[in-house]
Amino acid sequence: MTSALSDGRPGRRGTDRWLRLDGTTNTRDLGGLPTVDGRTTVPGRILRSDNLQTLSDTDVRRLVEDIRLREVVDLRTTAEVLLEGRGPLRAVPAVTHRHFSLLPERGHHTDVFAAEEADLPDLPTDWAESVLPRQVADSDQGEPPAVRSYLGYLAHRPDNVLGALRALADAPDGATVVHCAAGKDRTGVVCMFALAAAGVPDDDIVADYAMTADVIDDLVAKLATSPTYAEDMDQHDVARHTPRAETMARLLALLDERHGGPLGWLSEHGFGAAEQAALRARLRE
Repeated sequence: MTSALSDGRPGRRGTDRWLRLDGTTNTRDLGGLPTVDGRTTVPGRILRSDNLQTLSDTDVRRLVEDIRLREVVDLRTTAEVLLEGRGPLRAVPAVTHRHFSLLPERGHHTDVFAAEEADLPDLPTDWAESVLPRQVADSDQGEPPAVRSYLGYLAHRPDNVLGALRALADAPDGATVVHCAAGKDRTGVVCMFALAAAGVPDDDIVADYAMTADVIDDLVAKLATSPTYAEDMDQHDVARHTPRAETMARLLALLDERHGGPLGWLSEHGFGAAEQAALRARLRE
């Protein structure tokens, strides 16, 4: 029998974890991954994805009715949410939307979806400049740009990293999808912590992160059609956007060196054993 998470076609790199939708390019399930105690993570609990703005009606029905999607954890900035506008899942009462930007922003935007609901006729011109410059610690200056960015999420928005993970841990019965624009960087860091809590080995966390490289051409082409992202999407330099295994491996190594691993970082920031167990239970039987 074909899973609701598969369309029956062979998966890339031999996996059927990809969820092929009309309106996304980089959607996959965190189920089916091995854990250190010989078990596997459970499908249909946590999905990761790129932007959900262009989902088709068929996509929405499949997500809500077949996969039982009940929660969206949105990691985009306030500006991205408002510039992109309402996505089709925003009209589904059964789906709760939670917003946790991982970039430092100007001002306090505690209820971005309320602002979205206001249907502003003209978006203020300064929304696009609302993301503040990120400061890089002296000890991180020599790290590759992507690693510096990921460390920046942890340094500047630990509250929202933890908020996103708490949303995943406390989710209603059904599936949750966590996403940003491309579903590779911000989403990749949050999913790394979720998989670490579930007991997935580092090598498999790295492999999951790197899977986005399989769809990077289509992903860049998709983002290039949006005025919000087009300027940054040079389709002649796809390599610049391609995630590399060594990037996530380096982030994990730094977390090991500085905090005793991802779970050590979580504990140091107030996400303790009980919350880690709740997050683990979301991906485990």
